[in-house]
Amino acid sequence: MSEDTFRTLESSDPSIAPDGLRFATVKSKALGRRADVTLFVPPAARGVVDVPIVVLLHGVYGSHWAWALKGAAHLTTARLIDEGALPPVALLMPSDGLSGDGAGYVAHTDEDSERWIIDEVPALAREVIDGCTSRSPLLLAGLSMGGFGALRLAGKYPRRLTAAAALSAVTRAGQFDALIEERRDGWSAAPADRSVLAALAGAGDTLPPLRIDCGLDDPYLESNRELHAALQRAGIAHHYAESAGGHDWRYWTTTLESTLRFFGAVLHATEDDA
Repeated sequence: MSEDTFRTLESSDPSIAPDGLRFATVKSKALGRRADVTLFVPPAARGVVDVPIVVLLHGVYGSHWAWALKGAAHLTTARLIDEGALPPVALLMPSDGLSGDGAGYVAHTDEDSERWIIDEVPALAREVIDGCTSRSPLLLAGLSMGGFGALRLAGKYPRRLTAAAALSAVTRAGQFDALIEERRDGWSAAPADRSVLAALAGAGDTLPPLRIDCGLDDPYLESNRELHAALQRAGIAHHYAESAGGHDWRYWTTTLESTLRFFGAVLHATEDDA
């Protein structure tokens, strides 16, 4: 077999323990085909009512298993729950729809990976996880392409989300052209589907708490800084951070802890206000 059999190849890290992970395959109406989700429900969530749902979105070339088996997201989640920094949550890590190199988490002419994430993935949580209900807070985070999706969906569905976060986000749809082999002719051309800033600015004053971070050696650092500055000028509240690292799993694995601590603080504050 030649070395160029596959244009891209992503494989799991065998050193990461899969303990506690569950997997589901569903026939998605939004996508018009099957889709996969990796789930993690910590023991501490048993017996809890209205368990918060945390959804992690992967980047281009990846799939549902990447956050867990490359980024150890379930292990970080379990540790922070044990520390009390994060209340018991259900962690769902869906595929994006597996269209080409990446679906962008936007509506296409023949599929809707946006509706898959915002409607169907939470519905799956309610169906298969005891304690997840229609009152469960929904929190959304993603890396790279997933960051583009998480922030856009926060802008488009601000009242549906309790918080959103992006790690090393793609900020404009045009940036995908250098990443994916396919053309974006079938992707939605609506401003809120092409630009994170347009989506967030269009939400008015209803946005949930937002967190954005990027590595100092990341190729998207300048576009994240531009987004940060534009949000400041627009008076859109958000937490912004930069730290050492590039556009890679070493950075995302480390920075996910800060994202989940942010989510934990939002959830604890919500409990205090209840």
